[in-house]
Amino acid sequence: MPIIFHEESGEFHLYNKSISYIIKILPNKQLGNLYFGKVIKDRKSFSHLFQKKARPLSAYVFEDDPAFSLQHTMQEYPSYGTTDFRSPAFEIKQKNGSRISCFEYKKHEIFAGKNGLEGLPATYVEEPADADTLEITLYDELIKTELVLSYTIFNNYSAIARSARFINKGEETIVLERAMSASIDFIDSDFEMIQLSGAWSRERHIKTRKLQQGIQGVYSMRGISSAEHNPFIALKRPNTDENSGEVYGFSLIYSGNHLEQVEVDTHNMTRVMLGIHPDTFEWPLEKGEFFQTPEAIIVYSDEGLNKMSQTFHKLFSKHLISRQWRDKPRPVLINSWEATGANFTEEKLLRMAEIAKELGIELFVLDDGWFGNRDNDKAGLGDWNIVNRKKLPDGIEGLADKIESMGMKFGLWFEPESVNKDSNLYRKHPDWIIATPGRRTSASRNQYVLDFSRKEVVDYIYSVMEKVLSSAKISYVKWDMNRYITECYSLGAEAGSQGTVFHRYILGVYNLFSRLTERFPYILFEACSSGGARFDPGILYYAPQVWTSDNTDAIERLKIQYGTSLLYPISTMGAHVSEVPNQQVGRITPIETRANVTYFGVFGYELDLTLLTEEEKEKIKKQITFYKFHRELFLKGTFYRILSPFDGNETSWIVVSEDKSEAIAAYYKTLNYANKGWKRLKLVGLDRDKKYIIDNDNERYYYGDELMNVGIVLKDEELCANGNDFSSIIFYLKSI
Repeated sequence: MPIIFHEESGEFHLYNKSISYIIKILPNKQLGNLYFGKVIKDRKSFSHLFQKKARPLSAYVFEDDPAFSLQHTMQEYPSYGTTDFRSPAFEIKQKNGSRISCFEYKKHEIFAGKNGLEGLPATYVEEPADADTLEITLYDELIKTELVLSYTIFNNYSAIARSARFINKGEETIVLERAMSASIDFIDSDFEMIQLSGAWSRERHIKTRKLQQGIQGVYSMRGISSAEHNPFIALKRPNTDENSGEVYGFSLIYSGNHLEQVEVDTHNMTRVMLGIHPDTFEWPLEKGEFFQTPEAIIVYSDEGLNKMSQTFHKLFSKHLISRQWRDKPRPVLINSWEATGANFTEEKLLRMAEIAKELGIELFVLDDGWFGNRDNDKAGLGDWNIVNRKKLPDGIEGLADKIESMGMKFGLWFEPESVNKDSNLYRKHPDWIIATPGRRTSASRNQYVLDFSRKEVVDYIYSVMEKVLSSAKISYVKWDMNRYITECYSLGAEAGSQGTVFHRYILGVYNLFSRLTERFPYILFEACSSGGARFDPGILYYAPQVWTSDNTDAIERLKIQYGTSLLYPISTMGAHVSEVPNQQVGRITPIETRANVTYFGVFGYELDLTLLTEEEKEKIKKQITFYKFHRELFLKGTFYRILSPFDGNETSWIVVSEDKSEAIAAYYKTLNYANKGWKRLKLVGLDRDKKYIIDNDNERYYYGDELMNVGIVLKDEELCANGNDFSSIIFYLKSI
């Protein structure tokens, strides 16, 4: 079993073939961290790694030991104020107003497998042999509270899952004011921090900074994980690149307010913590009640950023995404939004569907505008029980039947979490929105957020969605969420519980997702939030794919998809070929480049098929044929980044089959330039000893080592648009 407890030294060693994680029971019975990194051999004691030293201005735990100060000790789940002045992992307000605590080691349990988290998404295992779990129970005698720290090490991944659970066993109420999912200290600060940040239509751009003394980090207090900052950071050594060097990745499986923080102290020790953002959080615990934090995933790689990403990709693909969909090919779809908006007729939709079927598209998705008096974004939202018969005279059921009769599947758009004031739902239940009494209620996109912290609201939305989904042949749901939460207050909660509303809201979202996916296991859910504003691991637990961005421009998508791939597998990225000029940026790109970017995601289209020329139709038929032939490779292959769009004019990546027998590589050039020299593209991830042919050219073969060390010769005449701006090329490699 890869978790060993050395009783004499009071040390836990979690290890597999790749990593080691060593925890020590400190002299004050709290927990310290001795090491996390590349696997090392086990021994009876690692106590030599525990260092202490008397330093000026340090407070020390024991009067007779001035060298032992928590300020200078690497810890597992630190508190504030008992000789450590750095940011704490947790904070508990007690009846007398104190926030000082002392959680000491009480017991531990080691078992094969992994438990789920009640009401929360989390990684899972198929068999107990897939992982081992350590649960360490700490106890604060004064406030009669238990703290259970959970660690799961996956046997085939360089990854550890962590979470914390607080249980009040005393008579007095305590209030959690901070409860992070994980904290870990590093002995030095020679790192650069990577974050995925941006805004609407430019989500998850890669930002890198050198660590400095003090606090740096990313966060969301918007009610959802946000387009601004993804719940992820990584620490890499300065010389680390895509294929070599050390990097630690930290990801939070959560869709609400979050904080990922790095603190460097005066002696260059680094503390990383991540969890629910404490500034919008307060959770009372009565006797017998518990609070469970979301799960955090920590990954280590000594083979660069690609290896870190691949670990997250495989872990999320096999142990987070639902078993129902994780290995299933996704259908090629056409979404109606950019073609029609909310203004359409059934005749228009059916004409598009007929053309879609001819082109080889497998799923027709009706977006916004099918319900209530929804002709624009000012009305109708929330009235899911009212089909707009002016647009759809035979209702959703009739349209779905007609689409199915063509030999395609049918999908439908919902925005379950929001409401317009001009709607029957709001007129009946104005108290169901999140709003603070006596204060102005801010609008966004002419809509307001329903209070999903209230069970009756979630129950109602479930009932109407269940009715729609069970009444028609619906195979796909696009679940949208188009605004952030403001004036956070619930009329369903008492004054002392208002600090729970943000978290209870997300629990309500998870509850609705869970009930619908259990009721309709055959429906493919795609999450969306004004594009990629809630693209996070928590949502992937319920929806195996997410609309990556509302920005469908191929060149903009290079950065968005490249950055997203740092953490998320390409099989989770909704990507569509859209019209030109592009609706978001006005750019005109070749249809070949639009497809060449979109292949590396969940492939689909978002344009008015009735306006296509015959030449465009033929090109789209070939694109769809290509994707269908290779979609198993796109879904299950190993993805490598080669050239970054953040570094220059070129982008490249490759997906390689598990046995390295085939691969698809892509090269994109943003702008042309005059009188340029020769160019070779060096591939990665291939078998150096295998012979490969390219694009089924049986006349010539290349060894893997040549393709990786010498590269493929790039010629302008082989790029789409003959090497002009926004050109690209795809290479299919197969071993012989």
